[in-house]
Amino acid sequence: MALGEIARVERIRDVYEALVGEVHKVIVGQDDIVQHLVCAMMAKGHCLLIGVPGLAKTLLVKTMAQSMTWDFKRIQFTPDLMPSDIIGTEILDTDPSSGGRSLRFVPGPIFANIILADEINRTPPKTQSALLEAMQEYSVTVAGQTRPIEQPFFVVATQNPIEQEGTYPLPEAQLDRFMYCLHVSYPDQAEEEKIASSTTSNVVAEVASIFHKDELVEIQRFVRDIPVSDHIVKYAVMLARASRPEGAEATPLIKRYAQWGAGPRAAQYLLLGAKALAATEGRPAPSANDIRKVAPLVLRHRIIPNYAAVADSISSAELVSDLIRNVREPSYAARV
Repeated sequence: MALGEIARVERIRDVYEALVGEVHKVIVGQDDIVQHLVCAMMAKGHCLLIGVPGLAKTLLVKTMAQSMTWDFKRIQFTPDLMPSDIIGTEILDTDPSSGGRSLRFVPGPIFANIILADEINRTPPKTQSALLEAMQEYSVTVAGQTRPIEQPFFVVATQNPIEQEGTYPLPEAQLDRFMYCLHVSYPDQAEEEKIASSTTSNVVAEVASIFHKDELVEIQRFVRDIPVSDHIVKYAVMLARASRPEGAEATPLIKRYAQWGAGPRAAQYLLLGAKALAATEGRPAPSANDIRKVAPLVLRHRIIPNYAAVADSISSAELVSDLIRNVREPSYAARV
């Protein structure tokens, strides 16, 4: 790797460490969640956060936005939310002097750099689908006109797993737009004691803005330029293909318990996630261990268990663990 590229990797590591430091002024613990959230952002992906109420999912995203000079919008998803409430709408203006009328587009909250889609599963699929074009193509189409969304553009959606009444499951097409699905767990006792102490005083942590959004666009571009060996590419593709129950590469557990497997986007996100993870740790190229580390985050919301899995209490997370155990890493001599 050239000297300039090494310097860029070191810059990514420094930015990452500074950003995490600012976030942890407010957020206690959740180190892995913070790391993977930042990595997804640097890889130009989107994240789905799943966790019970009170685990600071919303606060985490707001704190990240505060640490950068970004335009941040929070959209509270409710059963009566309409697509136009997200992407915007055209209104009829009347010129007072001439009496002439014209349509004027009023942009919705989707036109921001960081979008927090709070409780995304509380709105019907029709409204959820308003995010599809924006998350994939970085644009929205209203009244036949396509309008670009300024880069960088990062969507984080939260979902409460325990509220069933008044919720709508995310369609597979919507789930596939999220690079990572992150499950936020309860803090340990020491962390919970620190949370209880720090949040019941008058001391308020101040989060500083540490880098501009233009720099993140450069970081996202460089992450994609990070080289990956052929055997790592092959390994990512093998994992994705082995998740499909109808394929010859599928493991016995996948054939028995999976209804649908991951599509080609999974292999892309495995590689991008591994690249971002390596860069944030100051390494010039990803390894197979990086692929294994991000595999649960990329694959578990893309593998759909069948009825037999539900009956036998086999989750998608267990199917991903089976893939990681049984899909052997190819040799360095292998070629895609």
